[in-house]
Amino acid sequence: MKKQIVTPRIPRFGRYLSVGLLLTISACTDTELLNPTPATAISGTNAFDTPDRILGLVNGVYKAVKNANFYGGNYFTYSEARGEEFINRTSNTFTAYEAWNQTLNSGSNFVAGFWAAGYASINNANILIKGLADNPTKVSATLARQYTAEAKFLRALSYYSLITAYARPYNENKGASPGLPLRLQAETTTANNDLKRSTVAEVYAQILKDLDEAEADLPLNYSTALLNTTRAHRNTAIALKTRVYLNSGNWAKVIEEAKKIVSTAAPYSAATGVSHKLQNIVEIFTTNYTSTESILSVPMTELDNVTGQSSFPYVFNANSEYNLNPNGIWGETEWKSTDARRTFARTASGVQFLTKYSKPSPFLDYLPILRYSEVLLNYAEASARTGDLTTATNLLKAVRTRSDATYTFPASATGTQDALVNTILKERRIELLGEGFRSNDLLRNLLPLPAKSSSSNSAPVVLPSQSNYIFPLPNTEITTNKLLLS
Repeated sequence: MKKQIVTPRIPRFGRYLSVGLLLTISACTDTELLNPTPATAISGTNAFDTPDRILGLVNGVYKAVKNANFYGGNYFTYSEARGEEFINRTSNTFTAYEAWNQTLNSGSNFVAGFWAAGYASINNANILIKGLADNPTKVSATLARQYTAEAKFLRALSYYSLITAYARPYNENKGASPGLPLRLQAETTTANNDLKRSTVAEVYAQILKDLDEAEADLPLNYSTALLNTTRAHRNTAIALKTRVYLNSGNWAKVIEEAKKIVSTAAPYSAATGVSHKLQNIVEIFTTNYTSTESILSVPMTELDNVTGQSSFPYVFNANSEYNLNPNGIWGETEWKSTDARRTFARTASGVQFLTKYSKPSPFLDYLPILRYSEVLLNYAEASARTGDLTTATNLLKAVRTRSDATYTFPASATGTQDALVNTILKERRIELLGEGFRSNDLLRNLLPLPAKSSSSNSAPVVLPSQSNYIFPLPNTEITTNKLLLS
């Protein structure tokens, strides 16, 4: 991970994730940056001089998370490609073919790019946290706490995304495996580049610490639905905690956190903060990206979007590089044609393509990071695994009947704990299809990455015991961090 001086840019707009400044990485010195001085340039020494510049730095952390190799596109592409729900059609190494056929290696562009994007987001968050602490009078104490909380939330999201890809699953040995270098200091030089990996459990502990502290200082809500969808608020931190605890098998904590934002009975909703609840499933992916179901999304505008081979909508829909696997969840017979989620597909050349993200170029679909339906399914799974089959079944039914009011689960699907857990896991595959969940759901349950094939391409099964069950560490980090493998 290269860590160099901070050269942020003043944002033209400054209120949400899609537009704002990025803390760019540059090899220049301060003198070179200031000679000549662009009209919009700020040096690291005066970046925290005014409230507007500080807001720009906040937006810059969100912008970093939106990097094309991160939540702007490739995170979804590579996460989905590793699972079994899609069939690769092009063998294009620039659009996740190596992930699809399980041949990613330490020199793969995405392996390096995803790592670098994640750590850039983390370092931007660290710089913001330190700068606020070092400049306590530039904004109000309340606003400083909020901005720090937003940075901690985004740092937690970034670490979660990296630890679940590059490290062994927490549930394999309660997090005892080597995890990631835990970088919590603002770095503007390479002086501290050498850093050994903390354990998986230590990284999870830091993620949860950040989220607990973020929850305490984030606002209950913002002034508009757009801001409630594109900036972190209290319920955003709570929602992510349900995911993190689910991933580590801490069912009691999933339930504890979910109860903060899920009512005791249907129709389920959040009683405080943003009033999250399920909405029309078609509308939230086509006409209303900022409904109360959307807890956090990556927005796109014509001035600030991800296109080309890093764009998930382009790769999986517009350019027809991955069709839905008829032997995956798309072929599930209990997923009826009456379900509105079946409408997220088009047919071409005799196969189906996912159309959850259906806007044409320049691909302005918002990409969901957290939705309320996921929280309900996290809660349902944790309830089922702890023996509360009634609560689990009711939550499961709420998600299914929102999209198919005519459907009734057969008794065999919900009548026992094992059957209910499996049904909930299946519902996750349907509800969250194309949202970057499938490969991690397999890994957190220590299940193989299934084999998949078409007439022209095939990928082998990958067992949990195999080294390629997780992403390899990138060569770029191995060669620059002497303690990485120690």
